[in-house]
Amino acid sequence: MTQFHLGESEERRPHMKTTSIVLVHGAFVDGSGWESLYKILKKDGYTVSIVQNPTISLADDVDATKRIIAMQDGPVVLVGHSYGGAVITEAGNDPKVAGLVYIAAFAPDKGESVGALVKDFPRGAPAPPILPPHDGYVSLDKAKFPASFAGDLDIEKATFMADSQVPWGLDAVNGAISEPAWKTKPSWYLVATDDKTIPPAAQRFMSKRAGSTVIEVGGSHAIYVSQPSAVAELIEKAARALMEKAA
Repeated sequence: MTQFHLGESEERRPHMKTTSIVLVHGAFVDGSGWESLYKILKKDGYTVSIVQNPTISLADDVDATKRIIAMQDGPVVLVGHSYGGAVITEAGNDPKVAGLVYIAAFAPDKGESVGALVKDFPRGAPAPPILPPHDGYVSLDKAKFPASFAGDLDIEKATFMADSQVPWGLDAVNGAISEPAWKTKPSWYLVATDDKTIPPAAQRFMSKRAGSTVIEVGGSHAIYVSQPSAVAELIEKAARALMEKAA
């Protein structure tokens, strides 16, 4: 596992225009949370697509992601946040996908589900405030959502995210990976060191197991919203590395 820290002054280098970046959101949110990151990547010349995965079942979310992948020209850098990491772990086996980028995300192994990984969180670590299932779906306690999910966002934004959250289907929570793409494709991982939803220790374990190139950034689980520049920098570093390898 390679570890490095990105400096804000690092300049982004030119890249091939054939690179497509596909962003996959996690549970309880939708694709609109990628907007600031999307704008940075577009400004830097990348083709960017956002998957609106329904988070009802893992299989449906993988299919939704593959439909977007199929629309891309050239190699794809597949990016997943949180539960979206499980989606890209499965969907990343698509031959168009050149590499994977995990943003404070789950990276399950073969036969694992997100639900199983949550149960194995380190003892004493903060746990996401998931309420009991209702009609086959779970949600986060709205009162605890800001501190758990979005501790570095202003309270108005965090409260809006809590009130607009999307219920997460148990078939998505418990969907098992058939073959993890990170075993055959290069991956990068951003550990959010102030994450209260997925403990940083769990993120480090999964990224090490996947052999990912790792950076650590101080931020909450919603780091893709609060620090889009840091997230963009890692994604672009991955894209450049993949194209240099292909050249």
